[in-house]
Amino acid sequence: MGAALAEERTALGDQGGVTDGSVAVGVTPSTPRTPADVRPERLRSRDLTVFPAPTGREEEWRFTPLGRLVPLFADATGAARLETTLTGVVDGVELLDLEAGDPLLSRTPLPVDRLSALAELGPGARVLRIAKGAELDAPLVLQRTAADPTALAVDHLIIEVGEQARARVVLEHTGGAQVLGKVSVLLGDGASLDLVSVQTWAPEALQSLHVATQVGRDARLRSTQVTLGGSVVRIVETVDFTAPGGDVELAGVALADDGQHLEHRLFVDHAVPHCRSRATYKNALQGAEAHTVWIGDVLIRADAVGTDTYEYNRNLLLTPEARADAVPNLEIETGEITGAGHASATGRFDDEQLFYLQSRGIDPDTARRMVVRGFFADVLQRIGLPDLQERLLTSIDADLARAL
Repeated sequence: MGAALAEERTALGDQGGVTDGSVAVGVTPSTPRTPADVRPERLRSRDLTVFPAPTGREEEWRFTPLGRLVPLFADATGAARLETTLTGVVDGVELLDLEAGDPLLSRTPLPVDRLSALAELGPGARVLRIAKGAELDAPLVLQRTAADPTALAVDHLIIEVGEQARARVVLEHTGGAQVLGKVSVLLGDGASLDLVSVQTWAPEALQSLHVATQVGRDARLRSTQVTLGGSVVRIVETVDFTAPGGDVELAGVALADDGQHLEHRLFVDHAVPHCRSRATYKNALQGAEAHTVWIGDVLIRADAVGTDTYEYNRNLLLTPEARADAVPNLEIETGEITGAGHASATGRFDDEQLFYLQSRGIDPDTARRMVVRGFFADVLQRIGLPDLQERLLTSIDADLARAL
């Protein structure tokens, strides 16, 4: 694995992309870092050379099966984009291809790792533009799949929500694929977005996705990640508050089956005063070598007085072979906050719950599915789309039934 990635670094090292500077997040240049520091510098840049090919020893890669993701580190030149079909289009909404050099591209959040940077070197970006003041009652649904599941697909989608606009966007990822993606979300002042991203890939699929959001003044985001398919899925979510009054809720569920690796990482950067963030992620695992990873990082900078943040993670092990890794982190640089906390727990299937249901005449397989449904219910109900919620629960039931 190390030799293969070293060769990729040589092959990709000259593809520097658009160099517009790098940012070390969470560290002041005048304050030298020491080995005792909790975390290393968080680099952000469009310059690919800032991110050497990972070895697996880095903090941001230590849980990731890099050997299985080697196809995603390939040369993105000539790669195709995901095929995208948009439904629910109304006045005030447009889906456009952007030309290279479009000014909007320079306004998107910077990549945070090598795969995120590679995603910006693909065949071009699309923008889903929601006009200022638009109020959309029906969801916008983007069906996304790869035309050739054996070839690398590189995709950058920008969701631009104008000032005071209100919308709900659903991204549905299906089929076989090797996908290197980035979704950049730009929320104007007072905007409100409910974003749902569903990963029901075929069993052999690989996906790396960076969901990067900039939150304007008094803007609101509700983001839900549902990951049920794929061989290896790695999703990194970053949130940058750019003005006071922002409100963000991040949520996710994942069901990992035999041999699946499902990884969700988040970094919420509270850089301005009086913003709120919540994170709620739940994973269930079954089968040999089922593996989930949840990393929750929240940074409260010195100027972010009045911050209110909390992150919550639960992992349910349905079989003894499964493995769940969870690492919540809080970095607090000011004491003048409303609140900050985190909680994470991993536990095995509760036999008492199963016995209780069986004692009331429910067969063991149905009882087991009921417990898992209940475990996921509070997160899935936040989606607010009954048809989609029921479809996801049906898919979860089918996954559980295959393992019984």
